[in-house]
Amino acid sequence: MKVRQVPLGPLPVTLTKRADGTMIVRADAPLGAYPKRATERLMHWAERMPSQPMLAWRGLSDEWETLTYGDALATMRCIGQALLDRGLSDERPVAILSGNDCEHALLSLAAQHVGVTVAPISPAYSVASHDFAMLKHAMQLLTPGLVFAAAGAAFDRAIAGAVPADVEVIRHLDTLVATAPMPMVERAHDAITPDTIAKILLTSGSTAVPKGVINTHRMLCSNQQMIEYILPFMRDEPPVLVDWLPWHHTFGGNHNLGLVLHNGGTLYIDDGRPLPGQFAASVKNLREIATTVYLNVPRGYEELVKAMRVDSVLRTMFFSRVRVLFYAAAALAQHVQDELDEIAIETCGERLIMVTGLGSTETAPMAICRTWDSPLSMAIGLPVPEVVAKLVPAGDKLEVRVKGPNVTPGYWRQDELTREAFDEEGFYSFGDSVRFIDPGDISAGFAFDGRLAEDFKLSTGTWVNVGPLRARLIGHFAPLVRDAVITGHDRDEIGMLGVPDVDACRAMCQDLPPAAPVSAVLAHPAVAGWIAERLASFAPAGAGSSKHITRALLLEEPPSLDALEVTDKGSLNQRAMLTRRASLVDELYAGSPRVIQEKSQ
Repeated sequence: MKVRQVPLGPLPVTLTKRADGTMIVRADAPLGAYPKRATERLMHWAERMPSQPMLAWRGLSDEWETLTYGDALATMRCIGQALLDRGLSDERPVAILSGNDCEHALLSLAAQHVGVTVAPISPAYSVASHDFAMLKHAMQLLTPGLVFAAAGAAFDRAIAGAVPADVEVIRHLDTLVATAPMPMVERAHDAITPDTIAKILLTSGSTAVPKGVINTHRMLCSNQQMIEYILPFMRDEPPVLVDWLPWHHTFGGNHNLGLVLHNGGTLYIDDGRPLPGQFAASVKNLREIATTVYLNVPRGYEELVKAMRVDSVLRTMFFSRVRVLFYAAAALAQHVQDELDEIAIETCGERLIMVTGLGSTETAPMAICRTWDSPLSMAIGLPVPEVVAKLVPAGDKLEVRVKGPNVTPGYWRQDELTREAFDEEGFYSFGDSVRFIDPGDISAGFAFDGRLAEDFKLSTGTWVNVGPLRARLIGHFAPLVRDAVITGHDRDEIGMLGVPDVDACRAMCQDLPPAAPVSAVLAHPAVAGWIAERLASFAPAGAGSSKHITRALLLEEPPSLDALEVTDKGSLNQRAMLTRRASLVDELYAGSPRVIQEKSQ
């Protein structure tokens, strides 16, 4: 099967084994020099090609509007002066409540340009929450001196209910942009050091309320140099992205927006979402703009594959110019990767290399990356230049930890959490485990082997490795199950709480009216029978109890953001789901193995 040829950075490493079983895997490739300040490359492009579009977005007329590098820098200097006039700092940062748009980008970059900390906050905390608990937590943790939210009524209730009355709130940048820049703007920029805080990013809250991850200028700049090493073709071909990924997350705000600014490219802001009924805007944009690199979470690729099956214009435009496909934030289901390969071959006669890896908000995010073709979606690669990985035995697994210039110094105002996250040698622990794809050949890289906190024992004492099991399960139960939580802690058997693809389930129920409620769809004999058949065929013959799933429950109520069951990128929080839905787990295990539907409340 022909593969589109693209130069990607090689990742030679050195492996050192210690007497206690710990292994050190050190990247051997040199990283090279990188900027000291996050906006240096933007300044470079503003001087070299000021008319180059930096950002593009759909305007009121639905046509693309653009912001050039030259205009961006001039506007940032005005905003930067206004921020300095207000005495903003680490202790009184800029908090941004609204999502990706031109004003968000200008305010965030202006703050970084003059050494003022910026904290982008998930819009879902304001517009999808009922009690604003997460936003209140963010306000208490950050103590912002200025809060920005896009104009319109969407953020009114959140501002009134969660933002302290003595904090300045602005809804449009006009006042800041009208400020004339003074020499102190450049003095403030020159005073920035690599250790100056650029951002505080709130984690998704996978185990508790979100933590404030410190992101320094060194982290952001070194990580962009690492990405440039991995994707060297961007030096000669400035990247063009169509991207929805939120800027309050490290993937969208650091990795994707950062690689565009670092390499003088253009980011088209995509207002679609990889969710049923919300992906149409993304399809429209991808039919018009030929991307050179496509980056998304696995759920985005699932929706893209669905759309490509029925849209030849989308397929042709998408594969016309793209060099590399990149996914992160979760494991890509093997059947999605296989189907994407098939569509690519049918469309352009060759498939594309899919780059992925392992990173986090704490690593800016790139730390481990796969830069070679692999049929295994769980393969995550090797440490990138200047990153050292430490593999620590944890039972029959290897816990992975990392150290490098891209790693956070800690959590904002949460010293105890900082101490817990680092070991005695200063290595940051992801809480993840990896395994060698080929124990005899380190160059084959690592495969993701699950989150240590998610693994559990059955009542028999048998360990269940949740990560790989969940990946197999999603592939096996596609297309009716989009995601799943694995159950069975201290029980005799493994089960699952399945998040259904309601559209796919509905397609199986030909005798139901189109407007039939979700409860009727999930209870339909065709759906229950199909799930039962897949349960029976899931484990290979002779497989042990840790590889068998004997019972399943399809969830009528989707995962809740307020209850921390899901992030706004769509990633499930296994622990929160199991805690909140403990009664459903009990129901799942009542009686003999079976397929049941969640009872309507």
